Amino acid sequence: MDIKHLQYFIEVSNFNSFSRAADHLFITQPTISKMIKNLETELGVALFDRSRKQLTLTDAGQIILEQAKLINKAFNNLETELDNLTGLKKGHIRIGLPPIFYAHFFLKIVSSFHEKYPGITFQLVEDGSKKIEEDVGNNLLDVGIIVLPTNNDIFDHFSFMEEDLKLILHPAHPLADREEVHLAELINEAFILFNQDFVLNDRIILSCNNVGFTPHIISESSHHSFIEEMVAFKLGISLLPESICHNLNKNVRSVKVVNPSISWNLAIIWKKNQYLSYAAKEWLQFTKQQLTKGSQDDE
Repeated sequence: MDIKHLQYFIEVSNFNSFSRAADHLFITQPTISKMIKNLETELGVALFDRSRKQLTLTDAGQIILEQAKLINKAFNNLETELDNLTGLKKGHIRIGLPPIFYAHFFLKIVSSFHEKYPGITFQLVEDGSKKIEEDVGNNLLDVGIIVLPTNNDIFDHFSFMEEDLKLILHPAHPLADREEVHLAELINEAFILFNQDFVLNDRIILSCNNVGFTPHIISESSHHSFIEEMVAFKLGISLLPESICHNLNKNVRSVKVVNPSISWNLAIIWKKNQYLSYAAKEWLQFTKQQLTKGSQDDE
């Protein structure tokens, strides 16, 4: 049995006639008669009383007609919902964002996408790169923004930003007026870092180790604004991405770090060989185009 059997049955019952139903459906009467006969054979009951002059439903036919109408309505609703999805009138996208990331330009892209597809909703989840990778891997997020490198056996990625970290400190700090600071000069400083869910935590510690010291960490946080406030209250120094340093308040200063510089590379990731909804695929394509266009405009 397929949906056509039920739809033809509904039409015959509407017209009380095989010939008129066939004309309405633009098929031959033998075709529709055969379809109804096959349906009766499959169900094991007669659907129509053919002994009278006017075609009428049997008791079994009446019961099956009620169910057939419900099934046909559900099928039509399904087609409509699929059309909505493929036409991107509906959908939901789950995106992981690191709070360390200056999201202003990214949210402009989300806003442009929303203008184009207003029926699509968003779930924006803030977490460190490690947790975002884990959630994308477990299908709890469709896509995520993380700090590279990532596991290329599990994820596809699109890299869109690379920049250095800068030292941030109180304006009264002895290093505040310097144009650049060697990383090794921070050996006796108190560090305020992002917590261990963030790849930058590992990267900063490793970079310090490579120049001969282990940083003295007095506090960790998941929000760059809180780190900035702690630096402003002279609790310690920190290292933040350059894009965030463009928007620091006047109570902190930023200084270039050299020998070595510490960089981060941001990328969008999604799981390999994993189903992505129509909405998520379109968002990904749209965002990649916008980010590529933005980088070309900056050149």
